[in-house]
Amino acid sequence: MSDDRFGKVAVLLGGPSAEREVSFMSGRGVLAALREKGVDAHPFDPSERDLWELKRDGYDRVFIALHGRFGEDGTVQGALETLGIPYTGSGVMASALAMDKWRTKLVWLASDIPTPRYRVVDARTDWPSVVADLGLPLIVKPAREGSTIGISKVATADHGELAAACAAAARHDSLVLVEEFVSGQELTASIVNGRALPLIRIEAPQGNYDYHSKYFSDETKYYCPAGLPEAVELEIRATCLRAFDVVGCTGWGRVDLILRPDGTYSLLEVNTSPGMTGHSLVPMAAKAAGLSYPDLCVEILRGAHVG
Repeated sequence: MSDDRFGKVAVLLGGPSAEREVSFMSGRGVLAALREKGVDAHPFDPSERDLWELKRDGYDRVFIALHGRFGEDGTVQGALETLGIPYTGSGVMASALAMDKWRTKLVWLASDIPTPRYRVVDARTDWPSVVADLGLPLIVKPAREGSTIGISKVATADHGELAAACAAAARHDSLVLVEEFVSGQELTASIVNGRALPLIRIEAPQGNYDYHSKYFSDETKYYCPAGLPEAVELEIRATCLRAFDVVGCTGWGRVDLILRPDGTYSLLEVNTSPGMTGHSLVPMAAKAAGLSYPDLCVEILRGAHVG
């Protein structure tokens, strides 16, 4: 059966970012799911084709399955707005803001949303003062990358480790953050069309939820339901939905956080175009909420908009 509600749909996948490989994995899954539901969906790699071809070729909607820069930072959203083609996910401003972890923190802190303490750093930073302020261990990360690319955990500052971690992060982005390390349960809240789905608790090998653990490892364990008391679960989901909204995000996305043993928690970041692979978290949460992967893809596509 065909589903004519959406017209001709382009699934944007691949792209020029450091997350190109994962984007192909997400995009192919979305493409197959939409076709399974009868949607007239086609792959479109903006690294190999010009975006104006979307207008020329009569596309009615776009499902953005791009990750990282260009696809998740407001750039492609602005181009699609100019073309007047509805697209999935957050708009230009929210995409750009959410991609920048520093400026997201500024908005969250102004809105009383808990997030780890941090410093913006560069090669001239006085590292002893950072350690005195934030303690050890520390997390060093590029401010505008995803999928844990360029992130380091530094447990000692005796032999230039922080400077080396900063230099490694700076290879991916000129804006580098150092955050206090928050110990506890790693959780994520998926947001779909104004609804926070059941939380997922993540247990990665050796506690290291890195690029490999996210997308390729079968050793990473996911728990949904997360096993939290109902009141705690509902409070965290409400906070994550508010954090998503205050950044201006719409449609769908994911908010990551750490729950400390004492019951407090800190939000780490918001993802406006999360993974949709076989290891991805939004489909996992949707399944727990009674929504299959193909139905999730259609639900996300239903929220496509311009402006």
